[in-house]
Amino acid sequence: MNTIFGLLIIAVGSMGQSSSYVPINKIKEWSWENFWLTQGIFAWLIFPLLGALISNTPAELIEIYTLHPSAAWQTIGYGVLWGVGGLTFGLSMRFLGIALGQSVALGTCAAFGTLIPAMLTGTDLFSPKGLTLLLAVAVALAGIAIVGYAGSLRSKNMTEEERRKAIKDFALKKGLLIALLSGVMSACFSLGLTAGIPLKEAAIATGAMELFAQNPVTLLVTVGGFITNLVYCLYMNRKNKTGGEIRRSSKAVLTNNLLFCALAGLLWYSQFFGLGMGQSFFEPDSVMMAFSWSILMSLNVIFSNVWGIILKEWKGAGTKAVTFLALGMAVLIISLIIPNLF
Repeated sequence: MNTIFGLLIIAVGSMGQSSSYVPINKIKEWSWENFWLTQGIFAWLIFPLLGALISNTPAELIEIYTLHPSAAWQTIGYGVLWGVGGLTFGLSMRFLGIALGQSVALGTCAAFGTLIPAMLTGTDLFSPKGLTLLLAVAVALAGIAIVGYAGSLRSKNMTEEERRKAIKDFALKKGLLIALLSGVMSACFSLGLTAGIPLKEAAIATGAMELFAQNPVTLLVTVGGFITNLVYCLYMNRKNKTGGEIRRSSKAVLTNNLLFCALAGLLWYSQFFGLGMGQSFFEPDSVMMAFSWSILMSLNVIFSNVWGIILKEWKGAGTKAVTFLALGMAVLIISLIIPNLF
């Protein structure tokens, strides 16, 4: 029963993340670098800080970080690397659309973000636990690959005009390369959470509920990611001469854009808030705990493709493409069950 509760909580957070790109479509007049950084302030600073404050008081947070400075800096460092993934993740959506872009990026992220932390924490991949984990990851990757194949079929069946209508900047080859890079670097978020285990334990020792104890670690990862995105967006501001764009916005546009950026940021952060809560229902050394990162990524793929259907990205894709999409999503759901079968 605890496992089911954990899965449901992670699923709610995943649903939020997969919905986070919908509000961005409501943003008006701002260039990419300005709305991306603005939503990032909410997603990577404001809401993670609020989440950390739910876990511990400001004084306790300072104590936690100063007690384990090495772990804190490692966590931030992985966050900086993850920031590259987050940055290119947005670009993969731009060139491939929500469905295909998230599928490729999250598939790569699922494999690296699950297996590397498992090995770093001492899991023998050839033990019964390790083999079960490998099987679950392999099935998840198969499901993501099938969804990706459905995306390629969609691309072949759609006319150029239909592609452009669904995804204005559609570019398959460029998008795939960016999505793969994004997946590898995005896995560093999982590595950051692993590096921050001493911080999580310290949070619990200072009185934090286990339900929220990962929030202080998440904050450091997202701070690192914010640094990467801040540098790039300021560079783009200078290159494109868009630095004063927000200041010149009308009151109506500014209000509209801030509200939708805040909503996008909240929805995005909900995945990691939910991940930390959901993991608290799993046994610490169980396969479910080790597989939880892939669970989040698999659910993100499922919900992102549901949004892809709602936003008509699959309109005109053909019956075969939609059939493979449904098959891939079914395989992903099966992957969530595997850790409980052995």
